[in-house]
Amino acid sequence: MSGRPRRTPDRQASEQRGRRAEAAAALWLRCKGYAILARRYRCAAGEIDLIVRRANLVAAVEVKARAGLDDAAFSVIARQRERIARATEHFLAANPRYAEHDVRFDAVLVTPRRLPRHVPDAWRID
Repeated sequence: MSGRPRRTPDRQASEQRGRRAEAAAALWLRCKGYAILARRYRCAAGEIDLIVRRANLVAAVEVKARAGLDDAAFSVIARQRERIARATEHFLAANPRYAEHDVRFDAVLVTPRRLPRHVPDAWRID
């Protein structure tokens, strides 16, 4: 038996919604001038939905798809933010060409029948 969650129909539908939201977020950020460095970056420390760059800035982006903006905005919990920060450190260590770039944590909120909402500097890690 593996440690991965079973692929139930609900889980599969959720996975598909997440992938569509990430694709919409990536397209939106590209339209805003960001280059996509990585999608679904995974390491032992955690996962980052998107890693993007514009000029001297690298942003780790969490994408949240929910029915409403408030639900999406408040769905990034502290434990998740910490995992994203650790995964960002791993990405930067593995990609030293970005060592001198500014680093930021962004969110893209995806809701039905609306353009994605990009939230620059959505949180900070002390």
